[in-house]
Amino acid sequence: MTTDKVTHHKLVRKFAAIGPYLREHMSNESHYFFDCLAVCASAKAAPEKREFWGWWLTLSTQDNENFEFHYQLGFYNATGQWQPQALPKKHEEEVVRTLRDFYDKLGVCLESLSLGIRPSPALGEKHLLSTA
Repeated sequence: MTTDKVTHHKLVRKFAAIGPYLREHMSNESHYFFDCLAVCASAKAAPEKREFWGWWLTLSTQDNENFEFHYQLGFYNATGQWQPQALPKKHEEEVVRTLRDFYDKLGVCLESLSLGIRPSPALGEKHLLSTA
């Protein structure tokens, strides 16, 4: 982020401290990628072949003081790719819980840096996360 307030490197450090969500290699100074492999879909598979239900969230800079977030729920396949898919009912609650927990931590982190966060218009009016 190229602001007078917070550098990209400071943001990376702060985001990494939230937990194992940040994918630093998929992030840059104006775009940060987070994800969570919330529920294992294939526990019997070898670890490198396991698939998961979960979420991914992108955080993009909008101006010097605000970020915009967009998230999707879906399936993380054995090749390491996210696919938007409807969650099985039995896993929905856990995936949503982990997304909300992360979002709460992200909000606290950004607030501590005097930065705001708002949903992407692409999410529409009905989404799972309240604005900070």
